[in-house]
Amino acid sequence: MFLGESPGVLLPLVALILGILILVMPRLLNIFVALYLIFSGILGLLG
Repeated sequence: MFLGESPGVLLPLVALILGILILVMPRLLNIFVALYLIFSGILGLLG
């Protein structure tokens, strides 16, 4: 199964990776949150 087929699998995986990166580099929090929101918004609009 390709990860891009199901947002139900992809979004938690992205959230986990971003959470780990934020713990390592806290100053990048704003960038990661903005990218996550943009990505999840696009997926929501596309269905």
